[in-house]
Amino acid sequence: MIIPGLASVTFRQLDPAQVVSVAVDCGLEVVEWGGDVHVPVGATGTARTVAALCADHGIGIGSYGSYHKAGRTPKSEFDEVVRTAVALGAPRVRVWAGVVGSAEADVDERARVVADLRRCADACEAAGMRLTVEHHVQSLTDDIDSTLRLREEVGHDALVPHWQPRELPVAAGCVREVRALLPDLTSVHAFSWGADGFTERLALADRLDLWDAVLRELAADGERREVLLEFVPGDSVEACRRDAAVLRERIAAVDN
Repeated sequence: MIIPGLASVTFRQLDPAQVVSVAVDCGLEVVEWGGDVHVPVGATGTARTVAALCADHGIGIGSYGSYHKAGRTPKSEFDEVVRTAVALGAPRVRVWAGVVGSAEADVDERARVVADLRRCADACEAAGMRLTVEHHVQSLTDDIDSTLRLREEVGHDALVPHWQPRELPVAAGCVREVRALLPDLTSVHAFSWGADGFTERLALADRLDLWDAVLRELAADGERREVLLEFVPGDSVEACRRDAAVLRERIAAVDN
């Protein structure tokens, strides 16, 4: 079962109430809340207010998207991340696997990231949540082989994978990555980029070859997974509305 949703950082210019309004208007069912603008780390009052706002509008809460960079961010700060995520009612906390790419990271750098991720996973598990790691360039999840190795090195049941495409992604390669992360993959960021990446944002409909293939893979076993719109063209609500309509239509096609 695939749940269509929205990453709140798609609209950093909007307040939480407006983000929820966009989600409702677009027929989306869950919002992943960012820890930089909408639900800042340590702002537990804001987290509870946002949780109530979502409940009032029938919107589920996805991951708490923190910007904790394993092995780099001071360890004490993750305690505040966990407290905020608990107040929000998030099922997962998302972090980064350091700030050094897998090809450049030396043994010590990798060991620091692994140890910190294990500590973060312990903290999340103790709070009744899980930990997920941003699938991102300039980190130890910049490559699927490094990502899989990292999961083995951390070796923690509370650690679950996340996935998102790169610039100008090849559909077959994306499917292979997603398949390698199943069945534990819980959340996906959905967007389409051209060769210039972040600055060349495409409508979701421009890459149906990619998203139809990925959605089929995600739906095959019937498990619950969140697919969250992010990086819509022009940071436009209207673009989000169009992408959401396409996402819901394509989900319906593979879920039935």
